[in-house]
Amino acid sequence: MSVKNMTKKQIQTFFERLRAQRPHPQTELNYSSPFELLISVMLSAQATDVSVNKATDKLYPVANTAQAILALGVDGLKTYIKTIGLYNSKAENVIKTCQILVNQHQGQVPQTRKELEALPGVGRKTANVVLNTAFGQPTMAVDTHIFRLGNRTGLAVGKNVLEVEDRLIKVIPKEFMIDAHHWLILHGRYCCIARKPKCAECIVSDVCNWPDRFELGAIKAIPTKNLS
Repeated sequence: MSVKNMTKKQIQTFFERLRAQRPHPQTELNYSSPFELLISVMLSAQATDVSVNKATDKLYPVANTAQAILALGVDGLKTYIKTIGLYNSKAENVIKTCQILVNQHQGQVPQTRKELEALPGVGRKTANVVLNTAFGQPTMAVDTHIFRLGNRTGLAVGKNVLEVEDRLIKVIPKEFMIDAHHWLILHGRYCCIARKPKCAECIVSDVCNWPDRFELGAIKAIPTKNLS
């Protein structure tokens, strides 16, 4: 059964609840500068935030600038990140990225998607995370959690990541846009999980349009006639 798109009223209620639950959401990656965030997000591809934090908690006190990581070199960097999946290719990309940052951006992280996506190992999702989290820009980085949540709930139905991203940018009210990325990731990671979503514990199950939610403990559907 296909999921219907949420109405404006449902979406407003959805984000009001998520905001009340986490008034000041933050990424679970440890960082203290835009550069540290960029490197951590690059390292987090197909890896857990916990594994990245364990590595960077040792790396950043030693090298937390483009110049300092360049000084480590590829092999030196690998000694810090070898516990992270795909660390060989990630080390190569980080070193290349640091070289570009030094040569073209005075060692600073650029604040446009085009410049970020020109960096080795940085795609649209990573660029959006950095723009949103480090610089407060209203972007939406769609990962597996947000893609699943958007399609399951009816918040943003789309066949691919870009369709979901475009839909989210279109329907999320401006007052929620800056923090929406974090709220959605955390809700998808801990509640609206892949195989057995915790609908009985979900604070937005009554404004969700997923037909199967009642079988997993959602209490009741909100009257749609009041939500047009």
